[in-house]
Amino acid sequence: MGLLDIVPAGVITGDNVRKVFAYAQEQGFAIPAINCTSSSTINAALEAARDVKSPIIIQFSNGGAAFFAGKGISNKDEKASILGAIAGAHHVRSVAKHYGIPVILHSDHCAKKLLPWFDGMLAADEEYFAKNGEPLFSSHMLDLSEESKEENIEVCVKYLHRMAKINCHLEMEIGITGGEEDGVDNSDVDNASLYTQPQDILDIYNAFSKITDLFSIAAAFGNVHGVYAPGNVKLHPELLGKHQAFVKEQLKLEHKKPVWFVFHGGSGSTEQDIKTAVNYGVVKMNVDTDTQWAYWLGIKDFYESKKGYLQAQVGNPDGPSKPNKKFYDPRVWVREAEKTMSERVKEACRNLGNVDRL
Repeated sequence: MGLLDIVPAGVITGDNVRKVFAYAQEQGFAIPAINCTSSSTINAALEAARDVKSPIIIQFSNGGAAFFAGKGISNKDEKASILGAIAGAHHVRSVAKHYGIPVILHSDHCAKKLLPWFDGMLAADEEYFAKNGEPLFSSHMLDLSEESKEENIEVCVKYLHRMAKINCHLEMEIGITGGEEDGVDNSDVDNASLYTQPQDILDIYNAFSKITDLFSIAAAFGNVHGVYAPGNVKLHPELLGKHQAFVKEQLKLEHKKPVWFVFHGGSGSTEQDIKTAVNYGVVKMNVDTDTQWAYWLGIKDFYESKKGYLQAQVGNPDGPSKPNKKFYDPRVWVREAEKTMSERVKEACRNLGNVDRL
C-alpha cells in the first residue's frame, strides 16, 4: 500500500497530515521540507517529488514569504510576509494536485518578534477553514527556542488550542539550532545549548497531547543552519532515540516512537546522521541552503556555457547581427535553475528514503 491509497494528491491537512507522518515513521523514511521563495522554486520542488514518486513539504520562511510578495511591498507589521505566505500557499494549492503527489504546506521559523506574521497566517487559515472545512496551510512552525522553556510551552499551547479547532498541525522548537536564519543568529552559542534534554521533550509532549496529537518537535542535537566545515559541528541524532524511550517509559505508552521529530539544519549533514535521525523518529528534514546553491548553479553553468551569447541583445559568436533572445529569455535560464534545484531535491528525498512512496 502506497500513500496515494490513504491520502489524496494535492495539499493535505488535518487527518491526512497525521496519516502521512505516521506512515513515514512506520516505513522508516522522512520528508524533505524545501524552503521556497518564488513560484519557480516551488515548481522545481514539486517536479522533483513527482519524478521520484514521493510526498513533499513546501515551506516559506518569514523572509522568503516577503520576497514572494515582492520587494516593492513594505514589510511593516509583517505585511509583506503575511501577503507573500498567503499568495505562495494559494499558488501551491492551485498546482500541487496536478503533480499527482501529497503536499504538506508549511511556514518555517517564527520567532517571538515575528508573531504578527504567525497571527496573519493563522487568521487566513481560519477564514479558509470557514469556507472550505480545512485550513489554508497544513502546518506552521513556532520557534520560541530563545525564550525560557516555560514561556515556549505556554505560548505554543495558546496557539495550539486555536489551531486544533481548524485541524492545523504545529511544529515547535526546543533547544537551539546554531548558525543564522531569518535574523536569529546563534553562531556563537555555547555548545551545551545545542542539545535538548529528555525532560524537555516529555514536558512538551504532556502539555501538547492534552490538546491534540497534531504536533511535532524540532529537538536540538547539535544542528546548525547552513553549510559547515566537517568537524565543526558534532551531531548526535542518537539522542532522539533516548528522548523517544524516555517519553514512552514515563507515560507507559505502547508506541516505541511516540514523538514526531523534525531535523533542522539538514544541509551539509552526512548520510549516516540523516539515516540515524530517521531511524529514531524524524519525519521531516529542512533543506534550504543546499537548494539555494543548486538553483544558482543552474544559472551559473548556463551563463558560463553561453557567455558569448549573453553580452548584448544582438551579436554573438555566430555573427554580429545574430539575435540572442533565445538565450537571455528568463524562461530559458530560470528553467536551468529549476532543473538543478530539482536534482538536489531528489537527492534529499533519496537520502531520507523518500522515494517510490506513492
